[in-house]
Order: sequence, then C-alpha cells, then structure tokens
Amino acid sequence: MKQFISVNDVNNIDALVQKALAYKANPFTDKSLGTNKRIGCLFLNPSMRTRLSTQIAAQNLGMEAIIFNVGNEGWMLEFEEEAIMSGTSVEHVKDAAPIFGKYFDILAIRTFPSLKNRDDDYSELYIKQFIKYSGIPVVSLESSTLHPLQSLTDIITITESFKEQRKPKIVLTWAPHVKPLPQCVANSFSQWVNAWGKADFVITHPEDYELSEEFTKGATITHNQNEALKDADFVYVKNWSTFTDYGKMYESDPNWMMTNKKLELTNNAKVMHCLPVRRNVELSDEILDGPNSIVTLEASNRVWAAQAVLAEILKGNE
Repeated sequence: MKQFISVNDVNNIDALVQKALAYKANPFTDKSLGTNKRIGCLFLNPSMRTRLSTQIAAQNLGMEAIIFNVGNEGWMLEFEEEAIMSGTSVEHVKDAAPIFGKYFDILAIRTFPSLKNRDDDYSELYIKQFIKYSGIPVVSLESSTLHPLQSLTDIITITESFKEQRKPKIVLTWAPHVKPLPQCVANSFSQWVNAWGKADFVITHPEDYELSEEFTKGATITHNQNEALKDADFVYVKNWSTFTDYGKMYESDPNWMMTNKKLELTNNAKVMHCLPVRRNVELSDEILDGPNSIVTLEASNRVWAAQAVLAEILKGNE
C-alpha cells in the first residue's frame, strides 16, 4: 500500500480486515516494524478518536507519533497554486510539505470541508497538495469528502459482529442534527460497503439529502425510513448536509431519530455511529445505552484499523 486516501488504495478489503482483527488479538506482534520510523499527524481541524487511535496504533508498531495542530501551533498554510500570499496564510504547502517529507516516514492529514463551495471541497485540494509535495506516503485522517479509516473500522466491526452465513442487511440512515455536517462519513461508508460487496445495502434519508452517486452507486436508496429498516441487521446512523444545494440543512425532523420503537422493524439490528453523537437528537439514550448499540466497540476498533493500514504502508516501503 502506497497511501491510504480511499477504498481505492486497498487491494483486498477482507484481507485488511483480517489483519486488523489479528492485531486486535495480538497488538504487539509487529512491535519492531516501525522501529526508528516517525509518523507526523497534521490536524487542520480537531479530533479525539482519530488522533488517539492513530497514535496508539503507531506506538504498537514501534513508531514515534508526532502531533501538529496546523493553525493553532504553527503558521496558517496556503494551498492554492500561484497564490499571492497577501492575506492570513504565512506559508505555502509547497514549502512546508517537502520539509514534512524529510522529518517523517508517513504523513497523516486531517482536513475539513468549508461546506460553502462544493467544487472546492470535492477537489480535495488540501490532501492532494500534501501528496504532491511531501514525497512520502500520506494517510487520510479525514478529508473534505471521505473518512476512510472510519469506514475500514466500520467494516471490521460488522465483520466481527455478524456470524451468520448470509449477507447482512446494512442500512445507512440520515439523522437530525443542530447544524449542517459534511458528507464525509456517509460518502465513505457508502463507498466502502459498495466496494466490499458482501451486504444488502440500503440508504435512507429525507428528500433533498441525496449524496453523490460517485459513492452511493450500487445501494438501494429510499426516503421511507421505516421501509428501509425492515429486517436490517445493522443500522448506521449519521447526519449529513445537502449535496446538490451544497452544505444546507433544510430540516431537522425529530421523527428521523433512531429509537427502540423503530428497532422493532429490524432483525434486532446492531446500531452504529462514528461519534461524537448528539444524544436525543441523532440517537436516543435508550439506543445508545441499550444492548443494540455497538458504538463503543466500533470506536475501540479504530486502533486496529489504523494499525493495519500503517503496517501495510511500512511493509510496502521496506
């Protein structure tokens, strides 16, 4: 593996999942793989689980992890080519990224969309510029459109939790929220489940909340949540803002919140969420604190997803 930006960088999803589960069973089996190696984790927006799990994963492999909060602990970066830097940006990525390439063996980047200009966000300029100028493998800790480590974690968690000899039915459902959120997690989850090809996959959301077909093609899409939930084995709950009229939230209908009553429509489904979660807005307390919630298992698996990815990159660059 040369980099990890999307599912397209993975040759075999199941093999990567099994590698992650092997690390879960024996976290230090490759504790010398990253000896004398460094990973630089650059955050252009805050993080908790992604940051901590990536640090732990690197340390399990013997790597040193160095965290840098861009903009808070250093200069604001400029990403546009041929920019006239007369504003707030002090340093261009063309000057910073090659230095990171000398300091680190792997560069991990977390960016965030503006939710103002769809073309700008979906161009993935920030992460592409780091790939172009750093000269070392780049791992996405979330980008403007995708969150591949989260999605790998989700496939790991589903694989670990489902033991029946059939395809699970997986439902991605939109949820209410207090503000417009990016499409990253929903895009990425859709991309990975479709690429995995081992589930009956349904996406449900109110009208006008369609995601890009680039990521959802292959899934069944419905505006009827109750219909979607019927016989589901897994329900993935997530808010996202509009894609067509970009970055908007037209409604926050509380009727879309997952409850135990809605779970009665499912096959005793396990409920997933990437966290952080707005309790009693996106998901009810009764769900989150009940036996169907696997959000804690899901979050804990972030370590093993990151460890599997970092190991593949390290082995690919030996």
